[in-house]
Amino acid sequence: MTTTNIEINLTAAIVAPEAVSPTCLVVREGSDKALTMLPSGPFDPVAHRTFEAGLRTWVAEQAGLQLGYAEQLYTFGDRGRHARASDTAPHVVSVGYLALTQRPDQNPSGSSFRNWYGFFPWEDWRQGRPEMLDDVILPALTNWAEDAPEAATGRGLSRMARFKLAFGLDGFPWDEEKVLDRYELLYSAGLLNEARRDGREEALRRAVLPVLGASMQFDHRRILATAMGRLRSKLKYRPVIFELMSEAFTLTDLQRMVEGIAGRHLHKQNFRRLVEATQLVEPTGERAAATGGRPAQLYRFRRAVLAERPAPGLRFGA
Repeated sequence: MTTTNIEINLTAAIVAPEAVSPTCLVVREGSDKALTMLPSGPFDPVAHRTFEAGLRTWVAEQAGLQLGYAEQLYTFGDRGRHARASDTAPHVVSVGYLALTQRPDQNPSGSSFRNWYGFFPWEDWRQGRPEMLDDVILPALTNWAEDAPEAATGRGLSRMARFKLAFGLDGFPWDEEKVLDRYELLYSAGLLNEARRDGREEALRRAVLPVLGASMQFDHRRILATAMGRLRSKLKYRPVIFELMSEAFTLTDLQRMVEGIAGRHLHKQNFRRLVEATQLVEPTGERAAATGGRPAQLYRFRRAVLAERPAPGLRFGA
């Protein structure tokens, strides 16, 4: 009987703020300049008391970053995406994490922070509906779904049913939290470079693949999609947004950060009424430096809210 060794890796989607869009820390492996990967390191059961302790230790050692908020996402070990039947190396199981940090003055050695919409351009609706949806993605997925309309793709749903749910068609709303669902459909339809690299039949049948964001090594774009969807969901019922804000900020700064994560524009007055109603912030008594107009008032996170109610977040609407 042949046995396969299993190696546990801790893979982190480390998100940091930028002026307009969230960024994630990426590194490159060896001489491969075409693909990026998320920071990833092995779990050492002797040196690391817990997975999270291991994650924080090697991120501090390798990238010089002190992570703030961190939570485990999922365990990723799908065969066919990280290993092949003929492989002799250990099969890697990645425990994925979402981690938040402030962006350092300089990028850690051998890595960089990149706009996360460079990997998922169809998720950014802040300037309106992305053209690639109607020009490329929806026609390609429609053909794929109609090619086998009754074929189940998971959860007992047909290709067409999952397609409509994930991309907000035929009366279903676009749900910004379904980042992973959309990525998985694009992968299953063979529209991503990762699918061709993994030998997926749907991708190998295509003469040319569309350019749908930057590719990543292994399962890392899938892990990043999971992290993006989790953060979009989390900021509605937990004050995680303030892990990405400065100690003092304007309400405009806060709105831009929420919009950057959610990937859509929010009505200014509605957002400010929401912030006021949730009592998540309080004025510092100071104002930002003037930039051509009246200086904006500065606010800070009101930490007392954590003891006042169980789910303080920004439940923004349309």
